Amino acid sequence: MKKRILVIDDEAALTRMMKLNIEASGNYEVRTENSGKNAITAAREFRPDMIFLDVMMPDKSGDDVAADLKQDPVLKHIPFVFLTAIVTNEETGGHASEISGNTFLAKPVKKEELIATIEKFTA
Repeated sequence: MKKRILVIDDEAALTRMMKLNIEASGNYEVRTENSGKNAITAAREFRPDMIFLDVMMPDKSGDDVAADLKQDPVLKHIPFVFLTAIVTNEETGGHASEISGNTFLAKPVKKEELIATIEKFTA
């Protein structure tokens, strides 16, 4: 059975590219959501195995969405990884890093890095 991945980011072009890259492996089903305000509803409907979550969104920040996820009894067990353009791949060495105990990936994210992160958090 394919693992389910939810990508939440206000940049539609980015979520489309991530969906294509992740689904190309053949191991995952991906749903995208471009509104932070709709993130929790999307997660409840889709029941993902993992979530990629943008930090900076205009309607609701990734931090606020993450707090909502952690408070939701149905969703709190789902691992999430922040996506951010605030730091660069050069600063992170091209690997997942942590801020305040939360894992994040610097944008733009390479396909191999996405898949490695999914495997780490859904193994």
